[in-house]
Amino acid sequence: MAQDTTTQDTTTEAAVAGGASPRTSVPAYDKDAVRAVLQAARSEGRTALTAPEGKLLTDAYGIPTPAEGLAECADDAVALADRIGFPVALKIVSPEILHKTDAGGVRVGLNSAAEVRGAFTAIVSNARAYAPAARISGVQVQQMVPEGGQEVIVGAVTDPTFGKVVAFGLGGVLVEVLKDVTFRLAPASHEDAESMLDGIRAAEVLRGVRGRPAVDRAALADLIVRASQLAADFPEIAEVDLNPVFASADGVLAADVRVLLSEGPAKERRRYSREEILGAMRRLMRPRSVTVIGASGEPGKIGNSVMRNLIDGGFPGDIHPVNPKADDILGRKAYKTVMDVPGDVDVAVFAIPAKFVPAALEEVGRKGIPNAVLIPSGFAETGEHALQERIVAIAEEHGVRLLGPNIYGYYSTWQDLCATFCTPYDVKGSVALTSQSGGIGMAILGFARSTKTGVSAIVGLGNKSDVDEDDLLTYFGEDENTQCIAMHLEDLKDGRAFVEAARETVRKKPIVVLKAGRTSAGARAAGSHTGALAGDDAVYEDILRQAGVIRAPGLNDMLEYARALPVLPTPQGDNVVIITGAGGSGVLLSDAIVDNGLSLMTIPDDLDAAFRRFIPPFGAAGNPVDITGGEPPSTYEATIRLGMEDPRIHALVLGYWHTIVTPPMIFAELTARVVAEFRDRGIEKPVVASLAGDTEVEEACAYLFARGVVAYPYTTERPVAVLGAKYRWARAAGLLGGAS
Repeated sequence: MAQDTTTQDTTTEAAVAGGASPRTSVPAYDKDAVRAVLQAARSEGRTALTAPEGKLLTDAYGIPTPAEGLAECADDAVALADRIGFPVALKIVSPEILHKTDAGGVRVGLNSAAEVRGAFTAIVSNARAYAPAARISGVQVQQMVPEGGQEVIVGAVTDPTFGKVVAFGLGGVLVEVLKDVTFRLAPASHEDAESMLDGIRAAEVLRGVRGRPAVDRAALADLIVRASQLAADFPEIAEVDLNPVFASADGVLAADVRVLLSEGPAKERRRYSREEILGAMRRLMRPRSVTVIGASGEPGKIGNSVMRNLIDGGFPGDIHPVNPKADDILGRKAYKTVMDVPGDVDVAVFAIPAKFVPAALEEVGRKGIPNAVLIPSGFAETGEHALQERIVAIAEEHGVRLLGPNIYGYYSTWQDLCATFCTPYDVKGSVALTSQSGGIGMAILGFARSTKTGVSAIVGLGNKSDVDEDDLLTYFGEDENTQCIAMHLEDLKDGRAFVEAARETVRKKPIVVLKAGRTSAGARAAGSHTGALAGDDAVYEDILRQAGVIRAPGLNDMLEYARALPVLPTPQGDNVVIITGAGGSGVLLSDAIVDNGLSLMTIPDDLDAAFRRFIPPFGAAGNPVDITGGEPPSTYEATIRLGMEDPRIHALVLGYWHTIVTPPMIFAELTARVVAEFRDRGIEKPVVASLAGDTEVEEACAYLFARGVVAYPYTTERPVAVLGAKYRWARAAGLLGGAS
């Protein structure tokens, strides 16, 4: 049979998905050789490949490994060592012994035939003592890797959320101690691989330290690409572990290869096309007709609260209550069943106990209603997985999309839709917010009200039996009323679908995510170093960054980012200037600039001289520009005006110190006036402010925020963090150069 050596430009495939330019190098992979090895292992019921089998895979994908061979006896081992050339290493080969060192199954630095004979005997003896029932295929004789290379790890693992991801970090004995590792979706592009080399804390080691030469970055990036493509091409490969990989100025060499196979095919999640998602979500978020199943005229009932919110919220469409025991509910004709409701209905809101949901959902399906909003609890979150699976099956059979169950409902303010049993909210704005938790949803509501943040939507997701974040991202990305999307999530059902939707949306508007569950409790005992490193949060952190998502460290951060990002203009460059009335604030603001990955502008001589004309001799130009605390409003105004006017300055960070000379509201009014003046002239720059002082600074901050200047009292960190989030989005959207 002819081998499948189809030439594949793996870099092109991955890069195009991420918007990068394809490279000209075109690696060729021997898929048939890999397929034969995997089929042989499967036929024996094995879930791990032996080292020689792993060598066949790496050879098929052009991954450089040392010369080696399999010895079944000591004489074979000596002959192989003579052919390979001393020194050599010997390693036990057994499908049941994955961690060879633990079994005493490794000897290195063998320089003679006598040493090889002794090592062979000892290794086999140790392995039999360690695992008496293990099948021993022989001993691998391997060329010793030349000294001087940096040990790194390259691997791929099947993550339960994102599927195949590739990992890179420091290797050898350091891998599980330092856990300095970074992840990307597989297959990785060369651009992804290059970013991984710079993404570990010890990146400087790869560039050469203490007189050691830099590693061959191109060869190392190429190895990452090839390993990731190998895992991506074969779903049955659960993990690929290359550790250690020796990287030097002369190239790379994977000294040890470990490959694990999955126990069975993963269950495929039902996928919808973009058109199908948008069709359903538009009818969910912009309905013309809503029916409430379990509507009630009795105060205190969920069905009563939902009806009141819909009616009192001013929803202009049809509202049809369904209750078999009532003829009229809150002045609306009630229907015995959903089937009795006249005309087309876009959304059915369920306010009935969980046990009655399947039968009512059947009627919703037969009626042809495309969306069911399931408020009731009592499904998977209480252990009733079978009940939840049943309603999902009913919905899929009839083409109904499910929001929930176990949710507080949802708000679509531009449609005056308040389909929830919770507090009503109707302030229209540009921020869309979602949450898995009802408690977090109500925190969102309270924050929005207290900060006067208008929203385009607030959506509860609950158990996410069907509709989830990627569905809503797809819709909000196209929604003209939404400029920023903020999401609280505890997990993702389909990480790849989320990344795909996020990449599409980030080009147009920012996405802020609060991912709950930062611990690695979800990390499982794994059969390889790569698997052990793939803690849930570590993978989420890197993949969300790869998708261009802004990750918020806490709930208040998520809400503040969501409130502030639509207010700030998009920066046109990296030069940030601090203007402050207090030297101490200037120092803290400078620290915050560095902490948030921003760049303090190096002030050129002419600009330095221009600033000095407005500040007293005991002030300080440079960056920060310190005008000192006793200056009148005119000094603040003149320096802010100069910062807005000079095109080399791309963003301003203002540090205000409360004095009687320049009271808080005077500072706020002059700052807002200057920013508005330049906005009217077509000059827009992000301006954030930190106000230190008595309680009057709170009113001044609110005044500034309402006029396009993101301002916070009593903190130097928050305004700069918000500015950093805006910059991260601008880079992810391709509006600024450099990595996010």
